[in-house]
Amino acid sequence: MKTEVIMKRDIFGETISQKSKSEFLSATDLLLAGNKYRLANNLPFTTLNAYFSFSNSKNKEFIAELSDKYDKVKTDGRGKGNHIWVHPLLFLDIALWLDPRLKVQVYEWLQDHLLEYRNSSGDSFNRMKGALYSKASNKAMFSKNIQIVARYIRLECGVKDWETATESQLKLRDRMHDYISFACDMVKDANTAVEVGIKKAKELDNG
Repeated sequence: MKTEVIMKRDIFGETISQKSKSEFLSATDLLLAGNKYRLANNLPFTTLNAYFSFSNSKNKEFIAELSDKYDKVKTDGRGKGNHIWVHPLLFLDIALWLDPRLKVQVYEWLQDHLLEYRNSSGDSFNRMKGALYSKASNKAMFSKNIQIVARYIRLECGVKDWETATESQLKLRDRMHDYISFACDMVKDANTAVEVGIKKAKELDNG
């Protein structure tokens, strides 16, 4: 999926933003979570400026090495409320700098498939959309009807907001899209294809 979407991840009760396309994470969010964790463990409050400080030669060297390999590894937001976005490996290093115990959960993030399923779900949605369009009896109403289908799928996946969906919920949505697309080749009308596709996807999920 080409469109950049901001995903939401949880760490120690705080929400971390991540871009689905670039995979950059919010160092701003991490700092908030990290400082709460530090204060709860009797460690002093810190800032991102302390990490990126010119006097911190070790961190500067690491950022330089990342930049040589990955080019741009940090982007600064502008204005109040904007984020500092960083490459996942830089994010991991900041987490380690904040407190070594944060590293474990951040590392697990880098190994999961949340973004993979988020992006593949976007691609499978387009395939489903094309399959349903071919079955639509009233193509003038298709734009409205596909929104209804999307809401129905979201409810069947037990999701309030896709930005905070779990990996398993995104995987289920992806499977629903594919099963509906397949059902379009087997049944006569779009409504039946949606019902059959969702039912079969949930049966597999429960099995």
